[in-house]
Amino acid sequence: MSEPQSIENCIRDNLETYFRDLDGTEPTDMYDMLVKLVEKPLLEVVMIQSGQNQSRAAEWLGLNRNTLRKKLLEHDLLK
Repeated sequence: MSEPQSIENCIRDNLETYFRDLDGTEPTDMYDMLVKLVEKPLLEVVMIQSGQNQSRAAEWLGLNRNTLRKKLLEHDLLK
């Protein structure tokens, strides 16, 4: 059985693929794009694992509960 790939290596591999797929086209706004792409699944998984408990999820994420709530609203993740 093979070792699971680290998140860091997974991101690195996907970024390398992204640049290859650009085929010489220069990227723009990569930072904001990546933060949004990573933030939504992070919030989804943490909320599921915390049993939808925003206080617990905020603590796990190292965020203020109000900041978490704002981010959940931005990603349309509030139930």
